Amino acid sequence: MFQLSTATHQFPSVQLALSEPNGLLAFGGDLSVARLIAAYEQGIFPWYAEHDPILWWSPNPRTIITPQSLHVSRSMRRLLRKNNLEVTLNHAFSDVIHACADVHEAAGRGVWIHPEMISAYSQLHTHGRAHSVEVWQENNLVGGLYGVSVGDVFCAESMFHHVTNASKVALITFAQHFFATGGQCIDVQISNSHTETLGAHNIAREQYLRFLKPSPTQFCPDFWTVRALKAPINECISGICR
Repeated sequence: MFQLSTATHQFPSVQLALSEPNGLLAFGGDLSVARLIAAYEQGIFPWYAEHDPILWWSPNPRTIITPQSLHVSRSMRRLLRKNNLEVTLNHAFSDVIHACADVHEAAGRGVWIHPEMISAYSQLHTHGRAHSVEVWQENNLVGGLYGVSVGDVFCAESMFHHVTNASKVALITFAQHFFATGGQCIDVQISNSHTETLGAHNIAREQYLRFLKPSPTQFCPDFWTVRALKAPINECISGICR
């Protein structure tokens, strides 16, 4: 495992990441905006407990959702058609990241969205590289997610819900609009049962890294300025609804 210098933002090749656990590559460095951007552009992300050294990871395999794999079940389509949930983009980043932190802590999953991480990703949000999706019910925040954009790839970091399936509503609605605007994949990092139901699947890290290279399909950066998202259930992208 490699120790990062605070003098540069360079990372070792992800090919040198440990196969277990989950692609641990390096430790140290900092969470500056420049370093985080450099990390995500190389398929690397930080994940560590409060008061521990910063740890950097690049899993192999990598878990992603694509336009072809995104799965919207009949029950989810019925829920989305009820239209009693409002979905917004970049409307309440701070509230979403704090809610994700609270949910993880309450569930006993460990405190990895701690104040240092919250501050770092809030800075990324200020620089237009971290984004939030919010789900509202009667003006109450009931679900959402946040993550980092790398061109036409979105790296989802964490989700939460206070109402059943609200986090799925956030991800599905976001994904439909993201893919319709030219997005190529949503990176969910490591497989879990929650995202598997939405079509998340594993690919080799080398294949994932190819998604991070500039694509001939131009993704519209104005997408991130949209404030409200409507689930286009009646105009589904080919292959999404099944």
